[in-house]
Amino acid sequence: MDNSDVVIVGAGASGLMCAIEAGKRGRKVRVLDHANRPGKKILMSGGGRCNFTNYTIEAENYISHNPHFCKSALSRFTQWDFIDFVQRHRIPYHERLHGQLFCDDSAKDILNALLAECRQYGALIELNCRIDKLQAAANGGFLLNTSLGERRAESVVIASGGLSIPKMGATPFGYRIAEQFGIKVWPTRAGLVPLTWQADDSRRFASLSGIAVPCRVDYGERSFRENLLFTHRGLSGPAILQISSYWRPGEALTIDLLPDLDIGERLRAERSAGSKAKLQNSLGEYLPKRLLQALLDQNLLAAAAANCSDKQIAAVGERLHGWSVKPNASEGYRTAEVTVGGVDCDSVSSKTLQSLQVPNLYFVGEVLDVTGWLGGYNFQWAWSSGWCAGQYV
Repeated sequence: MDNSDVVIVGAGASGLMCAIEAGKRGRKVRVLDHANRPGKKILMSGGGRCNFTNYTIEAENYISHNPHFCKSALSRFTQWDFIDFVQRHRIPYHERLHGQLFCDDSAKDILNALLAECRQYGALIELNCRIDKLQAAANGGFLLNTSLGERRAESVVIASGGLSIPKMGATPFGYRIAEQFGIKVWPTRAGLVPLTWQADDSRRFASLSGIAVPCRVDYGERSFRENLLFTHRGLSGPAILQISSYWRPGEALTIDLLPDLDIGERLRAERSAGSKAKLQNSLGEYLPKRLLQALLDQNLLAAAAANCSDKQIAAVGERLHGWSVKPNASEGYRTAEVTVGGVDCDSVSSKTLQSLQVPNLYFVGEVLDVTGWLGGYNFQWAWSSGWCAGQYV
């Protein structure tokens, strides 16, 4: 039997960060992962360039049944700390919209830096390792029955992630372990995911696939201003991915397709000027004509602005500024970037990430009920939670 001080289940972002920090403390660390290579989601993220953090990280950028839980970890290992890690490894990076930071070259740069520090601090990574059973040992610590033999450890860290992108190897392992030890798990759902059309909307809008427009999308009290992308199956783009983490089936979204313009005011001005231009041409200055034809009555589009009534102009404004869409469903975990829900944060110490019910059992990263926005927030949660657990395991 192989003995370790710490076994970390999952060689992703949070698991590798935890391994580094525990290794720095002289702990004997073993990382187990069922995949054939570490950090697969790191490698595929950000179009292969890894949106590794964001200049602006706040608790408000996260979804959780305990909205205060993430504050401790995020304040003790901040975005500036990870940026320092990136700079120490001389990884070139750049800023995109909204403070998002990406590698200039490849996500491999981030993974290679993490693996280099794992080697430096003696953390052993075992791949192609299936865990069949995890149980508390009679004399303390834990026993793990794996496809590579038995492993024993004083502490176990569950860094196995959520259910998003099963083709990358996502499994419910972490949730099963929590439930095995009597720890509450909140129901999970796909987050940061495209939404699909209802049948009627599909017939009307599927042909718009490929059109992208800036918009503001509202759902309840939550609002995002980003690009919207029409697909043959539904709606995607940053605005939809962001709102999808909040959206619930059966509910409608409200979309403002012209968030920087009062189209009613503009059309009334054209009417006052006696414009003979058809509405289709006037509105075509702001939105693609195919989109206008799918959204508005054809007779209205053919009318001249000079001849439009207040009622007609109001109808245009209502449709373009307040388009109500009731999605059929999300695309599910197949294309979701994250999992919403997970291991109950009230069951875990926000300081150490240790279970409050099971000594020496820790949970970090996506397996917890902490879900970040699009834009580097989920990676920062992985780095922060992994770092914090690494100080205590």
